[in-house]
Amino acid sequence: MKWSWIIAALSAAALAPQHGCVLFGLGSAIGANIEKGKEIEVLAKYHGLENKSVAVLAHTDMRTAYEFPTALPNIVGNVANGIQKNVGGARVLDPRFSVSWMHQNPGWPTTPLADLTSELDVDRVVVVDVYEYRLNPEGNSFMWDGVAGANIGIVERDGIDPDSYAEEFQIISKFPDMEGIGKAQAGPREIEIGLQKTFVDQVSYLFYDHIEAKYPDRGIRRK
Repeated sequence: MKWSWIIAALSAAALAPQHGCVLFGLGSAIGANIEKGKEIEVLAKYHGLENKSVAVLAHTDMRTAYEFPTALPNIVGNVANGIQKNVGGARVLDPRFSVSWMHQNPGWPTTPLADLTSELDVDRVVVVDVYEYRLNPEGNSFMWDGVAGANIGIVERDGIDPDSYAEEFQIISKFPDMEGIGKAQAGPREIEIGLQKTFVDQVSYLFYDHIEAKYPDRGIRRK
């Protein structure tokens, strides 16, 4: 009897901490998921479009423009709409006019910056210089690995130096956000739409306060 009691007591003592570990592990997992799902307010990086007239322009190299003919018009149109909708008092030049002006003036990227604001008759010009735009990884046309990279510059008509960018930012967007997505799972149209939306959101977010996931990179399986 004595040994039976001792063995039973030891067994109970051994099981107690294991049960506690299970509860602790479960609580930690729940806490991690709650933390992962949290959202935070992110402040605008540049407030200078508020109550100003604004034009959005975009350019890229000839090869990219030829391979993706709708990319620049879509970027100009959607960034312009994002600013118009979310930036207080902003008066955005009709993006259809901006795209037409870009086509009629193909050498505009070499124009002095101060001339852009005067020719378009606006207070601010947002210039999106797309230096990378692709849907596939180099050398592999069967898998999707979209990337859009651009330098964003803002020209201020009333700035200290109208011939220099008042502010500059770099945006690099990727879509899809996981590896192993191929042509069997999605087509080029779906991938380009997703990439453009991700890119346009990131560019537009520069100019107004917004809500983002606290940990946007968690769960993304990308090297």
